[in-house]
Formats: sequence, structure tokens, C-alpha cells
Amino acid sequence: MIYHIQGSGWIEVICGSMFSGKTQELIRRLKLATIARQKVMVFNSHLDTRYGKEHIISHDKSMIPSKPAKSAADILKKVELDTQVVGIDEAHFFGTDLIDVCEKMANSGKRVIVAGLDLDYRGKPFENMAKIMARAEFVTKNFAICMICGNPAHYSQRLKGGDKRIEVGALDKYEARCRKCFKPE
Repeated sequence: MIYHIQGSGWIEVICGSMFSGKTQELIRRLKLATIARQKVMVFNSHLDTRYGKEHIISHDKSMIPSKPAKSAADILKKVELDTQVVGIDEAHFFGTDLIDVCEKMANSGKRVIVAGLDLDYRGKPFENMAKIMARAEFVTKNFAICMICGNPAHYSQRLKGGDKRIEVGALDKYEARCRKCFKPE
């Protein structure tokens, strides 16, 4: 449950594995803020072009308009002064400077909602996500369903691709896996 913190901004994090509904939940929260007539701005990494460049789109095809950003500093430059709610998808694609950018926006009175993977394909934490989670007022961890056994899954199993930490993909490259079925490296 998200409470209104009078006269203050705050940070919310939605994290979990691939296919756990992070983007879907981010879109839901942003649409509710729009219904409440709050000024909302949405950002996504310029690297994520799986479904489109000018929208964030969940795997179930829910969508909301967004602006591509090359860096966290780019978000700070693009966010308009009167914006009340800032949504950031695929936060793990941004560097550790995202932490200070989120802090600055929250300190200026904005509600900042960040969604992203907490663990990479090897099961190692994304440092920026771990640090944002530590500073956030609200953290939601979503679970997917293991594609092997049906248990709750919080790992993203890479099926193919290189050994780069960031490899954009969906069902073509990844599956959700539970602890028992996850095979790192």
C-alpha cells in the first residue's frame, strides 16, 4: 500500500526477475497518478527498443508513453519542473548515478517510481538497484512463475546470448526460474 506523504517526495522500487510484472505494475501506478490529475513523466533506457521507442510496454502489451534516456543525468535534464510523478523503467540499464538522480527528484518533492531487475542473469545484484532499494521508502518485489517447475521464480535464466551483463531480450533469450531450477553461468 502506498501512502501519501504530505509535502514530501519519495522513492518506490518495483523489482524482480524477468516476466514478474514489473513494467505492468509501473504502468498501473503511473496510470492511477494520471487519473488523479498528477503530472507524470515516464522514462526508459534508450537501449530497450523491444516493443517501441516512445512507450514503455509490458510483455502483456500494456503501455504508456515514455521518453528514451541515454543516462540518469539525461532524465534529470528532461524532467519538467512541475512534474509530480516520475516513472523510470529498466532502471538496471542505468549506472549508479541513477541513485543520486532519484534522490534529487524525491528531495524536490517528486514521487519517483523505479522498476527494474534486481539480479542479473548470473544471479548477482545490480548495484544501482540494490542501493536504490536501500534508500527507497517503498519496495515491491515481484515474482514470476518458474518455467521449469511452476514454483515462484525470482531469477532470470539466460538461454542464449553472449556474456555481456546487459543483453536486451524477452522470451527469445530468457526464462523465469526458481532457486532450484536456476543454473547460473
